[in-house]
Amino acid sequence: MKHKTPARPPIDIGGTSLTGMRPLCQERLQKLLGLAPEGSRVPSGVDEAIMKWAGSDFRSVGGIANLPGVHEKKISDACFIDCWGIRKEIVGGEWQITASPLRGATINDLKAFKWPEPRVDERMLQDCENAAKALQRENRYVVIAEHPVYGILELGCWMCGYDDFLLKFALEPDFVRMFFDRVLTIQLQVIEQYYGVLGPYIALTISGDDFGTQRGPFISPEMFREFVAPAFAQRIARTKEIARCYFWHHSCGSVVDLLESLISCGVDILNPIQTSAQGMDPAALKRRFGDRIVFWGAVDVQQFLRQSTPQEVRRGVLSLLDTLGSNGGYVMAPGHEIQDDISPENIVAWIDAVNGR
Repeated sequence: MKHKTPARPPIDIGGTSLTGMRPLCQERLQKLLGLAPEGSRVPSGVDEAIMKWAGSDFRSVGGIANLPGVHEKKISDACFIDCWGIRKEIVGGEWQITASPLRGATINDLKAFKWPEPRVDERMLQDCENAAKALQRENRYVVIAEHPVYGILELGCWMCGYDDFLLKFALEPDFVRMFFDRVLTIQLQVIEQYYGVLGPYIALTISGDDFGTQRGPFISPEMFREFVAPAFAQRIARTKEIARCYFWHHSCGSVVDLLESLISCGVDILNPIQTSAQGMDPAALKRRFGDRIVFWGAVDVQQFLRQSTPQEVRRGVLSLLDTLGSNGGYVMAPGHEIQDDISPENIVAWIDAVNGR
């Protein structure tokens, strides 16, 4: 965080819910290494044996708060409606959004919508505190808080549908402003409870809100500054006041055109550094922003880890360390959850190269 060269590069595999590994991928890796499963104690679900083998320096606690409200309903084992009214079903083996409660809504519909109550379950808070206390006593890892609330842009896209919500930025800006005001009010009340409990034990918190596509931001930088940044900055400022921690933000895609705004909003750490997206060249990012923000990720799971040979993986990750790790300011981690199409041999080549094995 001080942008000084560390004794060794920090590594994160499984330290957050956004840097994890799929179960089948874990099984294959454990079989290759002969690792006996120890079970997972982190929200990412990554087995502790794998995290120890990789030398992962981070452990997280907590998660998205399930808020009380009128919408939540279990329809079947493969279908439910969450507290925001979003219907999700298993499609092709993955949970997907299949119905959005505010699709086609007017501003009057928005005014009448029944929002979830911003009250975090006491049992969840107690479990989070106990887990964080235990990690602090152990004093072996950096303790991270998972984000307890969704991001305002992604929640708008989920509740209205991407096409409908993004169109509203141009055609119904008052709807967007009111939506963000409503969500920010809930966010601020949730983080007051959540970080009020976890603040004494954590070094940083993650957040997630995808602002980028493969080719650029979902909305223009001007629209981002007008609509998203004010609420985002307020949430970050209040989080830091309560928890006295660094703020880590996850956005997939090409966000280079938004980085100035993200830094101005108070983001300290950017994840996942999706190098396969347009404009996300590690060397260029380091030159332009490396003294003002920490990079976390950049080991590409879309193409690099999936398509490379183990020898290419070794060369690639060492090059990343030279580029993004110059003068510190870099945590090596996957550019998102490690998928089942990535070979365990490539994961071993990556970690062995970083750890000098």
